[in-house]
Amino acid sequence: MTVLLSMAAFALASSISPGPVNVVALSAGAQHGFTASMRHVTGATVGFTLLLLLIGLGLHALLAHFPNLIDIVKWAGVGFLLYMAFKLAVDDGKLGADKPTRGPSFAYGAAMQWLNPKAWLASLAGMGAYAADGDGQLVWQFTVVYFVVCYLSIASWAYAGTFLRRYLQEPKRVRLFNRVMAALLAASALYLLIA
Repeated sequence: MTVLLSMAAFALASSISPGPVNVVALSAGAQHGFTASMRHVTGATVGFTLLLLLIGLGLHALLAHFPNLIDIVKWAGVGFLLYMAFKLAVDDGKLGADKPTRGPSFAYGAAMQWLNPKAWLASLAGMGAYAADGDGQLVWQFTVVYFVVCYLSIASWAYAGTFLRRYLQEPKRVRLFNRVMAALLAASALYLLIA
C-alpha cells in the first residue's frame, strides 16, 4: 500500500500544479461551464495516461536512441501553447449561447498532453521512479493510479473556472481574464524554452 500512496502523491504533485493543460481547463470552465469543459478534462487525462503507459512499456528506449524527438516535441509544444495564448488574447469576451464556439474537445485535450513537455517529463520521471525495471504490473498500477488522480486534478481546475464564471458576466471582465490566461500560457511556453 505504501507504493500506491507514493505513486498517488507523485501523480497529485504533477497533475494539480499549474501548467498549460490546467490553465486551459480553468479557462474552459470559466467560458463554457463545467460540463462542456469535461471533454477537455477527459481528453487530457486519457492522452496523458496513454503517454505514461507507452513510456512505461518501452517508449523511453526509443527516445534514448533518438534524443532529437524530445526537442521536436518541446518545440511543437511551445508553438502550440503560443498559438493557444494568441487565441485567448484575441477572444472577444462574449459568453453565452449565441457564441458559436464550443469548449475544447476530447481530441484537443489529448493532443495538448502529447505536445506538453511537462507531461513527457512527468511520464519519464514517474516511470523511472516506480517502474524502471519494466515490471508490467507496476506500469499498469501506476497508470491506473495516475489516471484517477490526473482526472480529479484537471477537473478541479475546470470546476474552479466554473466558479469564476459568475464573476465574468461582462465581456470586459472576460477579455481581462482571457488575457491573463493567455499571459500564463505564454509564460509556460517561455519557461519550457529555458528549462
